[in-house]
Amino acid sequence: MGQALWRLPPRQQHHLQEELADLAEQARNHNGRDGQRRIPQNCYGPDIYQQLRSRRGGKEHHGFIDLEMLPPELGITILSYLNATDLCLASCVWHGLGNDEYLWQGLCKSTWGHCSIYNRTLPEGFSYRRLYLQLDEGCLTFNANPQEGVGYFLCRGILVDHPKELAKFIFYTRRLNWKMLRIYLDERRDVLDELVTLHNFSNQFLPNALRDFFRHIHAPEERGEYLETLITKFSHRFCACNPGLVRQLGLSPDAVYVLCYSLILLSIDLTSPHVKNKMSKREFIRNTRRAAHNVSDDFVGHLYDNIYLIGHVAA
Repeated sequence: MGQALWRLPPRQQHHLQEELADLAEQARNHNGRDGQRRIPQNCYGPDIYQQLRSRRGGKEHHGFIDLEMLPPELGITILSYLNATDLCLASCVWHGLGNDEYLWQGLCKSTWGHCSIYNRTLPEGFSYRRLYLQLDEGCLTFNANPQEGVGYFLCRGILVDHPKELAKFIFYTRRLNWKMLRIYLDERRDVLDELVTLHNFSNQFLPNALRDFFRHIHAPEERGEYLETLITKFSHRFCACNPGLVRQLGLSPDAVYVLCYSLILLSIDLTSPHVKNKMSKREFIRNTRRAAHNVSDDFVGHLYDNIYLIGHVAA
């Protein structure tokens, strides 16, 4: 049962083990020679240990803390790492969780940040637990067939068939397979347009904004019409979000388009193990100057430094 409930990716397991080791070390440091736990002198926040102990009537408890004894916010954070199957198993262990609608509501909204059904007057007897299972099933369906997945959400009233509502749902969830999402957005350009407008690139450096963009809308693996469309939409959105920077540097959507392509090619050149002779900063400035005449060499040099230090813009 424990293995089923804590089926986390290796990286998250390692991170969790490090946190538990830190907590254990702090607990040992707080213990005196007499074995009694001592409260640190410079502790300004609430002592969770004392709160849980008072809830148990002052009795000591060894082993893992009952999840129902934790604050609701912490309980939701822990359960958000579980999938739908493991959550059903967890509700069998902690019986109160299976019927706690506030907890299931928190899990729904923390996993799927936007659904059309959130903004409706819910009927009597509505179950967020059932909604969670439907959302999970719909995402699995989407990851197998995007059109069927969207149809699943529409026929159950979870989403409204409007480009803005569909774009918000995609923007605020990470449960959708990026390859299937790319296929869907390539077919639904109206949803893609709304999805681009949800990004706010104000006061972001161009390579960082491009990384944020490709984090939500994954770039295709090969160059083609879809990649050109993405970069074109990004260029117009970046200029709309940064009118002051556009005036100061003399940028335009066409110039940003050229710079984005240059950044993608530079990313491949600097990060690919197959490229032996890496492009130098001077070469990048010279090549970019030919395509973007109004952009200063200093700005282009900063672009090169960003890729060199941080990495690929579309990784």
